[in-house]
Amino acid sequence: MLMLGAAGVVYGDIGTSPIYALRETLRAATNGATVPPTSTEIIGSLSIIVWALTVIVTLKYALIVLRAGNKGEGGTLSLAILAQSAAGRMRLAVVSLGVIGAALFFGDAVITPAISVLSAVEGFELTVPAVDDYIIPITAGILIALFAVQRYGTGRVSAVFGPVMLIWFACLAAAGAGHVMDDPAILRALNPLEAIAFAQAHTGVALAVAGAAFLAVTGAEALYVDLGHFGRKPIIHTWFALVFPALVINYLGQGAYLLKTGGSISQPLFEMMPAWGQTPLVVLATVATVIASQAVISGAFSMARQAAQLHLLPRVTVIHTSETQSGQIYLPQVNWLLLAGVLALVLGFGSSDAIAAAYGISISGQMLVTTLLLALVMRGVWNWPLPTVLLVTLAFAAIDATFLTANMLKFTDGGWVSIFMAMMLLAVMTIWTRGSKKLFEKTRRMEIPLAELAATLEKSPPHRVPGTAIFMTGDQESAPTSLLHSLKHYKVLHQQNLIMTVKTLPVPHVEEDDRVEITPLNDDFTRLTVNFGYMEDPNIPGALKACRKQGIKFDIMSTSFFLSRRTLIPSAAPPLTSLTKRIFIQLARNAADTTSFFRLPTGRVVEIGTQVVI
Repeated sequence: MLMLGAAGVVYGDIGTSPIYALRETLRAATNGATVPPTSTEIIGSLSIIVWALTVIVTLKYALIVLRAGNKGEGGTLSLAILAQSAAGRMRLAVVSLGVIGAALFFGDAVITPAISVLSAVEGFELTVPAVDDYIIPITAGILIALFAVQRYGTGRVSAVFGPVMLIWFACLAAAGAGHVMDDPAILRALNPLEAIAFAQAHTGVALAVAGAAFLAVTGAEALYVDLGHFGRKPIIHTWFALVFPALVINYLGQGAYLLKTGGSISQPLFEMMPAWGQTPLVVLATVATVIASQAVISGAFSMARQAAQLHLLPRVTVIHTSETQSGQIYLPQVNWLLLAGVLALVLGFGSSDAIAAAYGISISGQMLVTTLLLALVMRGVWNWPLPTVLLVTLAFAAIDATFLTANMLKFTDGGWVSIFMAMMLLAVMTIWTRGSKKLFEKTRRMEIPLAELAATLEKSPPHRVPGTAIFMTGDQESAPTSLLHSLKHYKVLHQQNLIMTVKTLPVPHVEEDDRVEITPLNDDFTRLTVNFGYMEDPNIPGALKACRKQGIKFDIMSTSFFLSRRTLIPSAAPPLTSLTKRIFIQLARNAADTTSFFRLPTGRVVEIGTQVVI
């Protein structure tokens, strides 16, 4: 069952690449000419695709990267956190690489639905030529419907993801196997020397061909991102038993079909099907591309939640769509931003051929980031010998850099889009992290040490009222602003007062025994630290149940939560600094509400506002 689920979710993106990968590679090999490709161009291009799948997906990701789980979780941020333990003085550089990788992933999350669905819908041109004028509206309608149903969750739909993709891969293998013998010379593509010989003989287009062939391995990063959902063995077994053979057989079949027919490059995957099978395959391809898009959308939701938990982005509203699966979440802000970006690509580029130019830079860049972070893990965590680490790292880095360079050739043709989106998100992350740090430093200067306040209150105790008060703060050493204003305005103190700080630890999940740390300060105050992993939702009422085991008893419905609500006001500054301040303030205003984010009982929350000039 896990293998079936992996086929539907993990391999949705890479599984739909045969729709356009060989087509775009051959167009690059012929330098955009309308003449049919030669046998040398077909075999050489196909060899590059086959060995890209073998080296990048099989050797790098399936056999090595999937071993780098952070307590079972994968993804760029998880790898960066794991690599920090071996980074030493390079910790800041490691964090920066992780942030860059996350930003590049979001660029992929926008491009994948656009090119996948659009390329599948374009297949209807073969069977229903009249639909040509309606390709864009149909694609836009499918994408809007896809993003609109995200709020209902993927639980019910995902039940059919696996079976549908199983049928899709079976059709790919069957279609390819039916044409491989059209020209057995296509089997020469299995020889890596053909790829090398083609690159040497066609130096003028070799990089462009490599950039187009990279479309065949887009989605490889999903093997690692979804590690925590399915586990390493099901993902690997699905690749070797189903996905890899189906892809290779189909690509060989497409190549043999082109060798036999000698026709121009249009839609080889659909054209090599018999007339009666073209329409069903186009329909199936459209469903498969929707599934591929769903997988990357879910990945974007998970990545955004991780980034927010690690304080790289503002808090986002997280809606759980399943009562049993914590990973099934819906993030409204992220969902509609993705839809806006996807529709902009479809309407702006107009065809999958044009969008293909924008595809590849973000993914190849992310793969290079993964290689660099993996080097630290191999050496510092796995304790591999230094020569082995250098050999593996240099080999993979050289391949990743080659594909990145090849994709950069498409920068002016549309590749700038993925770079622009990644840089925008990177700028948002930078502004948020720096702004949060400066705000923390400023508010800390305005507060007084908690120990000093506690000593003052012991000498001059205020009036006591029954019940428990929990004052939330990001700084355990300083008295929370909400506490100071409560004493100033109400002039009372509860019988039991907890100064609570919520921390996100560099692990996916925190054991229940480590959930809460209690440190008594005096008879009036107790420090309370609540720990969560970066894959967990901070449910404060649920976490506070652990306090009872450590001797602190209180009724959650007779407990008041005091929060400090800051109103940020920009100070006068140079234009650029003023702009970043205003962006930070806008991000803070649009962050998820503290009460809902921490799942606090709404009737027990007291918010005390202050103004802070930044």
